[in-house]
Amino acid sequence: MTRTLILGGTAWLGREIAAAAVARGGEVVCLARGESGTVAEGARLVRADRRDPAAYDELVGEWDDVVELSSDPALVGPALRALADRASHWTLVSSVSVYADTATPGADESAELVDPVDTSRYADAKVAAERESAGRLGDRLLVVRPGLVVGPGDPSDRFGWWPGRMHRGGRVVVPTTEGRWVQAVDVADLAAFVERAGREGVVGTVDAVGEPVPLEEFLREARVAVGSQAAVSGAVAAGAVGPGAALELVTVDDATLLAAGVSWWAGPRSLPLWLPLDAGGFVRRSGAAYVAAGGVRRPLHETVERVLADELARGRDRPRRAGLDPADEAAVLAVVDARVAPRG
Repeated sequence: MTRTLILGGTAWLGREIAAAAVARGGEVVCLARGESGTVAEGARLVRADRRDPAAYDELVGEWDDVVELSSDPALVGPALRALADRASHWTLVSSVSVYADTATPGADESAELVDPVDTSRYADAKVAAERESAGRLGDRLLVVRPGLVVGPGDPSDRFGWWPGRMHRGGRVVVPTTEGRWVQAVDVADLAAFVERAGREGVVGTVDAVGEPVPLEEFLREARVAVGSQAAVSGAVAAGAVGPGAALELVTVDDATLLAAGVSWWAGPRSLPLWLPLDAGGFVRRSGAAYVAAGGVRRPLHETVERVLADELARGRDRPRRAGLDPADEAAVLAVVDARVAPRG
């Protein structure tokens, strides 16, 4: 029986990886404080604060794969010292944020990394974690660098904000789409890849990224998903949501959005997934190594449909970590309307 240890495993991606490993019939142990949620059914939680020198004392025996989800130097180093000699394979989940160049489309795993001068920064910490892991593990290490991870349960609200917002209907602020892209990997596909790669002993570095699609296509898929869901529920007939008069996408240029205090990419008062045009390479990375290693990139519409169903289940109008709230969006629309209002 395969023994998998997940350092974490109670939050979103870690729980998905644990569930994938359990489904394969292996023994799965998650080492975590247990404050981010519960472990997947069938996995065993070992409660420990990884900053405690005794955190790893309960973990006995050899491990076929250890999955490290953290990049915190205070956690990564002690885990390596405690477990590296007992692990046949080690998977470090890093990020495409490690790359210094965000402008060049099609770049791959050979691209230059940021210099990790300040590990309080996310990218620097990930690079430092990669280097320390490689130095300790050598050819037993797989570094997985995911791009934008999306799917049901996403705590960031970046991808899900769009289908959720379109489901509400009305006038929706969107950025200009020309030259803009979205590249997302479904959390279920990423988790399945991490589980299988660990079980099969895949090593090296892999950018786990989805198929790049134009932003315009993503918005269209979100709108189609809303229309399909509304048709099933009868909401289109009632005029509540769905394509047509009930939903209008209002394109707003970058200068206007920035002047209105709208942020790029993520976080409060943002337009999620909106990036400066000169950062387009960040969402157009090569996925050749991921596909060659067996990674799955499901069709965009499947992920959008999964995410919309989850958004409605979690509460479409709930407070979110990303996106414009109704008042902020109304303020942007007021600026747009004032520019086109007749004078006299």
